[in-house]
Amino acid sequence: MVNKLHSNTVRGVVESLASIFEGGYYSDKVIERTFKENPKWGARDRGFVAETVYDMVRWWRFIKEISPSEDYYHLFASYWIWMGNDLPFWKEFQAVNKGEVLEKASKIRERALLESIPDWLDEIGSQQLGARWENELHAQNQQAEVVLRVNTLKTSREELAKLLLEEGVETYSLKEYPDALVLQERQNIFKSSYFKKGFFEVQDASSQKVAMALAPEPGMRVIDACAGAGGKSLHLAALMQNKGRILAMDLKEWKLKNTKLRARRGGITIIETREISGSKTIKRLKESADRLLIDAPCSGLGVLRRNPDTKWKLSSAQLEKVLQIQEDLLRDYSRMLKPGGILVYATCSILPMENQDQVNRFLESEAGKGFTLEEEQKVLAHESGFDGFYIAKLQKAG
Repeated sequence: MVNKLHSNTVRGVVESLASIFEGGYYSDKVIERTFKENPKWGARDRGFVAETVYDMVRWWRFIKEISPSEDYYHLFASYWIWMGNDLPFWKEFQAVNKGEVLEKASKIRERALLESIPDWLDEIGSQQLGARWENELHAQNQQAEVVLRVNTLKTSREELAKLLLEEGVETYSLKEYPDALVLQERQNIFKSSYFKKGFFEVQDASSQKVAMALAPEPGMRVIDACAGAGGKSLHLAALMQNKGRILAMDLKEWKLKNTKLRARRGGITIIETREISGSKTIKRLKESADRLLIDAPCSGLGVLRRNPDTKWKLSSAQLEKVLQIQEDLLRDYSRMLKPGGILVYATCSILPMENQDQVNRFLESEAGKGFTLEEEQKVLAHESGFDGFYIAKLQKAG
């Protein structure tokens, strides 16, 4: 990060934070809009604004605790000092005393403040994960690495690594993730000509485990029941060698439009999208899928490294709603699976209440009769180095 401050980029940070915390917008959308409003910024300016905004959102509660006031310039100044920098003599910073900020920071002992998380969330995490919660919380406050998933329909991992190196992008491979490449340094990889050619997608290593757990084979009929923007549908298509049929479904049509665009870029022809307009959509597909993926809506507490907003936008009431949605999805969507088929239930959460507890409840229910749990993966960020995920593989009796 740069050490010299410029008034226009600091203003960009301050205005972005106001949009996030007062306007209720998400960081990625705010940053995207800020860049559009400041087209003359170079790569370094954009990098400074994006990284600073994300980092301040991540540490928001801690920063507010050490700042002399909740004025956004004071909050930025306190953060800047805490990061080990000196402030320029700007009028916006005159009320901020470096010694006082550092003294306040040194006296904080409470975990929820130190790790910058709401009290209620700290309590739930501690109840759910016990002694592992503190390590996981600390890991979730680290900046996420940029991981690529190689589109094996167009290239190999080794070949893509060579091609990216020619563009000045250094990567390294991961032993247990056959389609993954990790960037040595963070950069705007979407500018790469090979992204535009569909040679790769950006997808965390843990997320790549989901399609692999489903183990689809060429020629199968696969349903991705909560497809969103289609990242896992694309991976499934590559694993199926673009042979068979994938039905990518979601409640929101605009997300499915992204799936179509990404599939076209990746040279994928077997994905069909379908908006879920009601229970009839599911009933018509009863026992039609060889493989079924339920990548369920969740709290997102396994991906706080890349979505720190979640800490401040999630509430205990919303978590309760999510739990009910997950239970309903498992009950209703599981009917789309053929006898003898495989269902994968996945979340990007680390809370057992959203994960193994939901699976156990399903297996004990009327809808879950005939299903058996074949495999379970509980991925924690502090153990894997990547996002927190849960993946359960269930088989339906033939």
